Amino acid sequence: MVETFQQTLPHGITLSCRAAGTRGRPVLMFLHGFPEAAFVWDTLLEYFAKPENGGYRCIAPNLRGFEKSSSPSEVSAYRVKYLMQDIAALVAIETAGSGNKLECLVAHDWGGSVAWTLANQMPHLTKKLSIINSPHTGTFVRELTHNPKQQAASAYMNFLVRPDSEKILAEDDYRRLFGFFTNMGAENGEFAWLTPALKQQYRDVWNAGLTGGCNYYRASPLRPATKTDTGAAGVDLPHSKLSVDLPTLVIWAMNDTALPPELIDGLDDYVPQLTLHKVQNGTHWLIHEQPQLVAGYLQDFLNH
Repeated sequence: MVETFQQTLPHGITLSCRAAGTRGRPVLMFLHGFPEAAFVWDTLLEYFAKPENGGYRCIAPNLRGFEKSSSPSEVSAYRVKYLMQDIAALVAIETAGSGNKLECLVAHDWGGSVAWTLANQMPHLTKKLSIINSPHTGTFVRELTHNPKQQAASAYMNFLVRPDSEKILAEDDYRRLFGFFTNMGAENGEFAWLTPALKQQYRDVWNAGLTGGCNYYRASPLRPATKTDTGAAGVDLPHSKLSVDLPTLVIWAMNDTALPPELIDGLDDYVPQLTLHKVQNGTHWLIHEQPQLVAGYLQDFLNH
């Protein structure tokens, strides 16, 4: 069963968390994306907490700005370096009785942006890394700068940085936000997973506010260039700031229209210990669509 609690960190940020499993057991941590929240991981939290699946302590925080977590008003507070500070502090608390290191950090979408950077800058915090449809900074900058296909797929980012984006997203019972799910491609156009109950869970999260989530995009330069903004074209990071020297599992749904498959081309140049699984019939919302497939790949990765 999934429990919920508020965890206040030493630097004053409070994260609302969801967890399953016994404290003191090896820890798996799961980071969500936008416009999601920690509840998207519930199936995997319960799965990996079971003794027959490892008996892990599984925790999924709502990132700052989401649900009941702290939502600083300054856009600059949503830079990745501050998001990493939150996760590093939570890791220290959760792993105090299990070696001060995660067994694996699992992340999707914006959570993956945090996880990729943390794996580069704080690799001592986790034994392994698992990413689900979240682009590595190196390949994302390359594609945003040079590939018109990715520039078009990411054009929505330049809408989300507008000062009125959260107001527009909330209109008509969050019509545009629900469109994020239904407009990103699915086999036969079916979205059976987007049930009325799940839609209500999303409404409950979004009713708490959308500004924090939009501030992730406002604080990041990783977006297509415009006439007044160089976007990702202005980002130049050395290879040392992008390499990940951890065993890394990447699960990539190939029908993700926002993050096309070109983003995994050349990924092994940055991640030498890479295990890559391509899911031909999955979209950006693979965690909702095929949670058992994700669990199976992750289980194999943890066992080897």
